[in-house]
Amino acid sequence: FRQFSIFQRAADMLQVDTQEQQDSDYSGNGNARRISKVGLERNTTRLEQDTIERTPSWEGKEEQKKTMKPLPRVEEAKEVTTAKPPPEVEGIKNTTVETATRVEGNKEKTAVGPGPGLEEAKETTTVKSLPKVEEAKEMTTVKPSSGVGVAYENNTSKDKTRPKEPPVSVKTIRPVTRAATVTEKKLRAADFKSEPHWDFEDEYLLDSSSPPSTCFESVKAKAAKSDWLRDLFLPNIILFTDKRYFNDSEWDRLEHFAPPYGFMELNYSLVKEVMSLLPPNPHQQLLLANSSSNVSTCISCAVVGNGGILNNSGMGQEIDSHDYVFRVSGAVIKGYEKDVGTKTSFYGFTAYSLVSSLQILGHKGFSKIPQGKHTRYIHFLEGARDYEWLKALLLNKDIRKGFLNYYGQRPRDRFSEDFTMGKYLVIHPDFLRYMKNRFLKSKNLERPYWRLYRPTTGAFLLLTALHLCDQVSAYGYITEGHKKYSDHYYDKEWKRLVFYINHDFNLEKQLWKKLHDENIMKLYQRS
Repeated sequence: FRQFSIFQRAADMLQVDTQEQQDSDYSGNGNARRISKVGLERNTTRLEQDTIERTPSWEGKEEQKKTMKPLPRVEEAKEVTTAKPPPEVEGIKNTTVETATRVEGNKEKTAVGPGPGLEEAKETTTVKSLPKVEEAKEMTTVKPSSGVGVAYENNTSKDKTRPKEPPVSVKTIRPVTRAATVTEKKLRAADFKSEPHWDFEDEYLLDSSSPPSTCFESVKAKAAKSDWLRDLFLPNIILFTDKRYFNDSEWDRLEHFAPPYGFMELNYSLVKEVMSLLPPNPHQQLLLANSSSNVSTCISCAVVGNGGILNNSGMGQEIDSHDYVFRVSGAVIKGYEKDVGTKTSFYGFTAYSLVSSLQILGHKGFSKIPQGKHTRYIHFLEGARDYEWLKALLLNKDIRKGFLNYYGQRPRDRFSEDFTMGKYLVIHPDFLRYMKNRFLKSKNLERPYWRLYRPTTGAFLLLTALHLCDQVSAYGYITEGHKKYSDHYYDKEWKRLVFYINHDFNLEKQLWKKLHDENIMKLYQRS
């Protein structure tokens, strides 16, 4: 089997599972409030410790333990944000974060960095890909369902020996026939001082079976004409995963990427069982597939974040006028219908954001998740506990002790009696990695605490809508004037938006504005 080289190694790295840190991932003006216990303490931000025991599933798959440690909180000043990771994080003793990172094009700064004993990697950690296994008898090649290909585009690897790929403007799609990459040692996030890079990290499964849009002014059509988006936007990337997209070869490929972008340090048996229970999704572009008209029509979508900018906005009727409405995590509607509308077509969440939102926001009217005959659910698998929670949902069993069970024993109880898995969509790790790599690649990934960072759940949902809908309008997302508004639209008392280093709000703010300025989507803003 093949060997790999790691140019940078950190024995004392953070060993963190970036689980959802907010009470309800308040995408936009306030997706940064994390509550560690019932009662929503404003100055408390801790991750519960979760220990996942990895059970051997075949020879060579070692038992592993993964510990999630407390999340640092960022105290925001007017122009400067400072983060101080707690000293009890494994591998860090009495660490104070002081190094400043400036977000290009924005006056606000996020000051984050290592303290003594945790020197920052001077170069990007790069891991060269392994040579292809020729005629490997024991390896299982990836054999996706018909219509599935793989894109080899925008390669960011520094490996000079790899043959140059065709220009990204020429979409290269070919069946995934190569044998999976093999490593002699299990990969651990703690072994890297910054996010590791592979020469196949920007390769994604593509779908060629979905119907094209008939809308001449669709997001996809505009992206194809945009100098900025043309080489970034993949209109036919696989969005949703199911049992057809998992085998040993795919496990080996995705094990190179930390969750939610892959399977690094996850339990093989657990992932395999969950994936085997996911029914095939007949369509990736499900909205286009549902459109029965041959006439040129444009599918409109509203994506509603939970930012305070929506309070007293009066946008409810406009939101409900869209063909589909997407909501996320703590989507409080009761009492705020005039501002946020009442319609819900898609509800996006992580396991933590769903259960904690119900627990913490129940007294504010969020006593149950959106339910309706035509409501679909979009699950972003954030880490090990999401797989545990989803397994319990699929089997209609109680969640096992230690995995969100203190919020309720049986995940199925959160859904209506007529719930079926036909309404349930699970985002493919490739799509999550694509969104991070091409749109929200934060400088935090170059830091020793890289494992803490991921885009917000609201950001994932908005980018998902941009790949499903023809026309998209975003409401309740962070804008340049966010300091004028409370953290969330349902706050009874004004609360300051606090930045945390697990998300990059400045980067998201810049992305939404650029998409708006380029006329790719409409961003609700207030002067």
